[in-house]
Amino acid sequence: MQAKKRYLILLSAGASLILLFCFGGIQVPLSRRGPGRRDDHSLTGYHPGARWRRLQGYLKVFSTWEKDHDFHEDISPRQKRDSNSGLFTGRRCRMESCFNFSLCERNGFKVYVYPQQKGEKLSESYQNILSSIEGSRFHTPDPAKACLFVLSLDTLDRDQLSPQYVHNLKAKIQSLPLWNEGRNHIIFNLYSGTWPDYTEDLGFDIGFAMLAKASISTENFRPNFDVSVPLFSKDHPRTGGERGFLKHNTIPPYRKYMLVFKGKRYLTGIGSDTRNALYHVHNSEDVVLLTTCKHGKDWQKHKDVRCDKDNIEYDKYDYREMLYNSTFCLVPRGRRLGSFRFLEALQAACVPVMLSNGWELPFSEIINWNTAAVIGDERLLLQIPSTVRSIHQDKILSLRQQTQFLWEAYFNSLEKIVLTTLEIIQDRVLLHASRSSLMWNSLPGGLFTLPQYSTNLGDFPFYYAKLGTKPYPKFTAIIHMVTPLVSQSQPVMKLLVAVAKSQYCAQVIVLWNSDKPLPAKHRWPVTSAPISVIEGESKVINSRFLPYNTIPTDAVLSLDEDTVLSTTEVDFAFTVWQSFPDRIVGYPARSHFWDSNKERWGYTSKWTNDYSMVLTGAAIYHKYYHYLYTTYLPASLRTMVDQMSNCEDILMNFLVSSVTKLPPVKVTQKKQYKETMMGQSSRASRWADPDHFAQRQTCMNKFANWFGTMPLIHSQMRMDPVLFKDQVSILRKKYRDIERL
Repeated sequence: MQAKKRYLILLSAGASLILLFCFGGIQVPLSRRGPGRRDDHSLTGYHPGARWRRLQGYLKVFSTWEKDHDFHEDISPRQKRDSNSGLFTGRRCRMESCFNFSLCERNGFKVYVYPQQKGEKLSESYQNILSSIEGSRFHTPDPAKACLFVLSLDTLDRDQLSPQYVHNLKAKIQSLPLWNEGRNHIIFNLYSGTWPDYTEDLGFDIGFAMLAKASISTENFRPNFDVSVPLFSKDHPRTGGERGFLKHNTIPPYRKYMLVFKGKRYLTGIGSDTRNALYHVHNSEDVVLLTTCKHGKDWQKHKDVRCDKDNIEYDKYDYREMLYNSTFCLVPRGRRLGSFRFLEALQAACVPVMLSNGWELPFSEIINWNTAAVIGDERLLLQIPSTVRSIHQDKILSLRQQTQFLWEAYFNSLEKIVLTTLEIIQDRVLLHASRSSLMWNSLPGGLFTLPQYSTNLGDFPFYYAKLGTKPYPKFTAIIHMVTPLVSQSQPVMKLLVAVAKSQYCAQVIVLWNSDKPLPAKHRWPVTSAPISVIEGESKVINSRFLPYNTIPTDAVLSLDEDTVLSTTEVDFAFTVWQSFPDRIVGYPARSHFWDSNKERWGYTSKWTNDYSMVLTGAAIYHKYYHYLYTTYLPASLRTMVDQMSNCEDILMNFLVSSVTKLPPVKVTQKKQYKETMMGQSSRASRWADPDHFAQRQTCMNKFANWFGTMPLIHSQMRMDPVLFKDQVSILRKKYRDIERL
């Protein structure tokens, strides 16, 4: 009986404990390691959109009051955004819900810019944005063919205190007949809100439009819909842009300073806490974090006890000197989440240390910022110096190199920022033909790897080393002919035989650009490699660079009809190209120079040790450049080349050097090459014609103007055959025929 009582008592107690636990009467701590300790990252490992997503380590007591009033206390901004997203028009927008894909199905990804309305003024920055779009391959003047629409009303600065602020924007936009509640529209914005709270409200309902916005928070950012863009100054170049400042990969990579910052701190309004605390880690030695409160008209009314001391220290240092001589650059929030220092640090190869919680980093959809920046947490400010000191020098060098790639690929001009924005949206629209993360985050970048050509990395000339593969071991020769075939002794016949005899030749294509009819088949020589003759499109010179489907190989050997090459020279050039598949490799070299008297670029054909172009009259390159030449370059440049029937070789060199940031590769030619190349019939008159040379001078400057910079790079490297000039037996030389000629 006693045993039964004890059993009932124990059973009752156990049931009571279970009930208490279920209804929250007992709080049970989770694992002592803490949630996410297993996935805890250093400052370099944070994902910008996920740094807040760690819940507290205890189960919260269930309470109706807490559910109603305290629900957002421990959840991420992105979760908070989604929970409130039903309160505003378009807050839940994603591509699949707020974008009309049917507009893109017929004509592809085309962008329409509204005509500027009479009396409406545009800031220089917004005018540059519109000009960049109108000059791109995406632009269409016909709204019926458009997939995406861009307003001609200036939306960049929505700070009501700014002189650039456009009034009555809501009514003006609503009156547009194509607005359609913002569907398939994109709105560019740099500044929003005003003092003292600087909210992200633009002052009008954007409806279902996408935002390309600077300083956007993860709370308001709509993933797979909005695009986070960098904050850029009004002086940011429209095209071209400067290269990064990492001139040499110095080892060890440490600089004079470990961590620097110089900027304002704010005594009133938002954005003051982080910068106000920087003095705690400033040591005047390798960590130099300087702030000043000397800004604004009435700063002295609000100055605190540290202002005078901070201002004196602030004036001791030159910002540029600090920027270029520091390993890491702090990028803390200002009034807004974004800062000009972000782009300044990238260009200077000073690894950005991001200290702006909740900022959706620029182009976060495509860029892996963990490979180029340190993503910090404002709440852990005091740990920042020890964290950056612990980063290994190999990692520092890798981070620094990636800053240079990202700066030059996506940020060094306004045009690249705009084109990157459009390319991101195009990848969403044409999801089946979108670029991979590797394409976006490695050379040459997403702007030069067009997915319409291929989505397979192995089809591009840039990724063979990363994939551990090699290009196809054959080439296709394309011989450009403009002279009628009247004799079997013409140089082109000898060229055909020499090229077709190459062990690497898959086929020879004769591009017939002559006005005369095609010669009969029996007039062409019989060779081991097949010869096909095709007529050039419209008989224009650019037809030699069309992406013909009949080219089965990766390599293209481009030849003029009067080029004189032996089979040995062809073999050697192709062997060299296999080691440089992303460059132009060939024989005739030319150079450019800056003429300080005329203040323009010059073109020279002098035979010197220095060169920056290899002419496509005898050169090998990857066939992808045919597609890029035809698709990426504007019709205006190609039309100019066709009208002059000149400069196509210069334009191809501009393009390839712009993509690779590398010079072409010259291979050694036989001794008579100079004389024979310059003395052949059809081209002799062109080379001797002074107008022909003057046209090439003009082309240099027209092309440089469109690219926004001079992409050509000088080189003195020449590739010689092994043992070419050594005094050894001719039988030991692989390319012995070159020396005999």
